[in-house]
Amino acid sequence: MLLTIDVGNTHTVLGLFDGEDIVEHWRISTDSRRTADELAVLLQGLMGMHPLLGDELGDGIDGIAICATVPSVLHELREVTRRYYGDVPAVLVEPGVKTGVPILTDNPKEVGADRIINAVAAVELYGGPAIVVDFGTATTFDAVSARGEYIGGVIAPGIEISVEALGVKGAQLRKIEVARPRSVIGKNTVEAMQSGIIYGFAGQVDGVVNRMARELADDPDDVTVIATGGLAPMVLGESSVIDEHEPWLTLMGLRLVYERNVSRL
Repeated sequence: MLLTIDVGNTHTVLGLFDGEDIVEHWRISTDSRRTADELAVLLQGLMGMHPLLGDELGDGIDGIAICATVPSVLHELREVTRRYYGDVPAVLVEPGVKTGVPILTDNPKEVGADRIINAVAAVELYGGPAIVVDFGTATTFDAVSARGEYIGGVIAPGIEISVEALGVKGAQLRKIEVARPRSVIGKNTVEAMQSGIIYGFAGQVDGVVNRMARELADDPDDVTVIATGGLAPMVLGESSVIDEHEPWLTLMGLRLVYERNVSRL
């Protein structure tokens, strides 16, 4: 079994692979204050519920692949792999790790590990050219060329950030549930805010993707648009440009990167 861990700014997603198949997954909050020991207890609690794994931490785990956008959490997870999974091959995505995807940006080291991992999975699953739209803390748009190169992207405030900002900065507004309203024209304040979030973000996705696709390929219709991230389902039905929905795209990319590096460990 391969344990994959994708640490985002807001949530951490864990996936358990049996070969190429993801057989279990979990989503927990990202807390930069958690220590390695606390993370180990959390992992033991989650994986202890799976029937194919043993009761002891590490039983049944043959490999670990990790990417993180929060440096302090990456540091603690590195300690987890050392102390609790010392005999298990572990790949932490950072400079020097082989991904198979050239990064053609001004400073490749500043590109988030999760964005590179998404590109790896997109190339493997769909080839290029492609655009990955990841609905996380930020909404990111990442472009992959026809030759499988990561060439750059777009970063915009995410859905949850926008909802939070409206609730904090709007004197007569409040935090709301992100849900599809009865109609585009809201009949009350909550529905008006929900409409602005859902349809506003769908319009943003369509506008940004269309512009990117025109730069990425001679024929924009040749570009495959892949959506991922926890909030993607909120926009899928309203966007006209998304071709594929892969909720576990980052975890799939981690599996691929693990396989490309494990022989070098």
